[in-house]
Amino acid sequence: MVIFPRKSDKMHTRGVAMLKEIDVSIYNKEINNAVKFFWDTRKSQKTKQKENNTSDQGNRGAVTGGKQMDGFINLLTKVCMDIGIPEECIYTKSNHLPGYFRPSKDWDFIIISPKSNLLAAIELKSQVGSFGNNFNNRTEEALGSAVDLWTAYKWEVYDRQMPPWVGYLVLLEKDEKSIAPVGTHEPYFKVRDEFKNTSYLDRYDIFCSKLMMERHYTAACLIWSKSDCSYGNHSDETSIYSFLESFIAYLVSKKREFQ
Repeated sequence: MVIFPRKSDKMHTRGVAMLKEIDVSIYNKEINNAVKFFWDTRKSQKTKQKENNTSDQGNRGAVTGGKQMDGFINLLTKVCMDIGIPEECIYTKSNHLPGYFRPSKDWDFIIISPKSNLLAAIELKSQVGSFGNNFNNRTEEALGSAVDLWTAYKWEVYDRQMPPWVGYLVLLEKDEKSIAPVGTHEPYFKVRDEFKNTSYLDRYDIFCSKLMMERHYTAACLIWSKSDCSYGNHSDETSIYSFLESFIAYLVSKKREFQ
């Protein structure tokens, strides 16, 4: 993994030597922990809500509890710290960035350089069950956030800085319903061929690929997971490893921002 030193600080112990290639497999433990944290938090939230007899029912109760993706926040933070990003440049709460179509949007993870440049903005999402109801909502949210940010950037809301790295990561439950082929609705016009005979897992993968292809996001990642904490990647292009490689390479290219 490529490492660079912090400003007036010693190089991290994990980055003693400059390596030729980025090896993100060193973060397998952190990825495992993030997935486990997700499911443990969901279970804990649903148990507490049941005990308190709250009005939230079923999966909605777990979803509205929040914090489930904090394990991935920890993963991203560790990656940044290992590279040498100063802790004070990493923001994980109340990350409201100005938009164009709306006043602001609260991103899950951002990096702002000492020169006040927005270097990275990342959105983290998950979906467990209710695939038919929520797939369109997730796609609309992701597209809306990206269009709003890039339009604001075009109109120089972020002054005249270089484009930031924008990431999207979604964890999707893998079960019989998410891997089964889903029909398409074509009452007036035909849908694109790539969507036919596809599952929700396939469609999320297509979605993430197209987010990158159309440059709405620099990198988009799809992780499938089961309640037993097993997980995997649906394709190399949208894998967690490709996501982290892109993120790390970008941050390394911006090392002068922190010197």
